[in-house]
Amino acid sequence: MRNLFNFIAKNHFFLLFIALQAVAFIMLIQNNHYHRSFWINSANYVTGQLYLKYTNIGEYFFLKRINEQLAEENQNLINQTAYSFLKTDQDVFHFQDSVYRRQFTYLSARVINNSVNRRNNYLTLNKGSLHGIEPDMGIITSQGVIGIVKDVSPHFSSVLSLLHIDTRISAKILKNDHLGTVLWDKPNYRKVTMKHIPPHVDLQPGDTIITSGYSKIFPEGILIGTISDYNIKKGESFITVDIDLFEDFNNLNYVYVVKNIFGEEQEYLELTARTKLIYW
Repeated sequence: MRNLFNFIAKNHFFLLFIALQAVAFIMLIQNNHYHRSFWINSANYVTGQLYLKYTNIGEYFFLKRINEQLAEENQNLINQTAYSFLKTDQDVFHFQDSVYRRQFTYLSARVINNSVNRRNNYLTLNKGSLHGIEPDMGIITSQGVIGIVKDVSPHFSSVLSLLHIDTRISAKILKNDHLGTVLWDKPNYRKVTMKHIPPHVDLQPGDTIITSGYSKIFPEGILIGTISDYNIKKGESFITVDIDLFEDFNNLNYVYVVKNIFGEEQEYLELTARTKLIYW
C-alpha cells in the first residue's frame, strides 16, 4: 500500500493529466453527434472483430473433431476395399463384380433439429424426397445407428430417433453373433437396452453391439454401443443388457441416409412368404 501511495505522489501530475483527458474525451463524445457516432461505430467494429476472431477460433477447434471423424470414416471405407485384403490363395478369395454387388448406398445430410429429453424423440434433416430420401431408410453416423426415416417432404425428412419408444433395432453381439433387440427405455440419452438374449450366452462388460443385418433398413455391422451391465429380471427367462451408446445424440451434426437397393425386392419376398398358403 505504501508503494502505491509513493507511486501516486511521484506521478500525480501525469495521472491528473490522464484523468482530465478522459473527462474531456467523454464530454466531447456526449456533446458532439459526429464524434459520438464515430465512437459507437468504432466500438461496434472492434467488438465485431473480437467476436469474429472468437468464432473462428471456436470453429477451428470444432473442425479438428470433424476431421478426426472423417479420418475414422475414411479408414473404415479403406478397410472395406479389396486392397485391404491379402490374396494368399486364389481358391480362398476372389473379388469379382459378378460376385460382389453393391447393396447399400449412402447420402450425407445435416441435422437441423433434434431432441433427446423427450419420451419420443425426433430429428429433422435438411434433405428430402428431391434428394432420393424415402420413409423407412436408416440413419447412421460413423459412431452408430441414429434412427429411421418416418416422413418426407420435398426438402426435409423427419426421423424416428433411436431414442423413441417405438424404435426397435435388430442387433447382435459382435464376438458371438447372438441376436437381440435394441430399444430405448431409459431416461439417459447415452444408454439403451438390448433384450431377448438367452441366459446361456457369454457376456462381458465392454462387449460390442452391432446391427445384425437381419433388417432391410441397416447393413450388418453398424456400431451401436458396448455392454455396461446385464441381468435377468424377475419373471423373465431372457437376459436384459444395458448398453452405452457410442454416439452422443446431443451433439449430432451430419449423418448418412442408408438406402437398400434391394430393399423392395426383399420386402416383397418376405411378405409373400408370410401370406402365401403352403400345401404339403
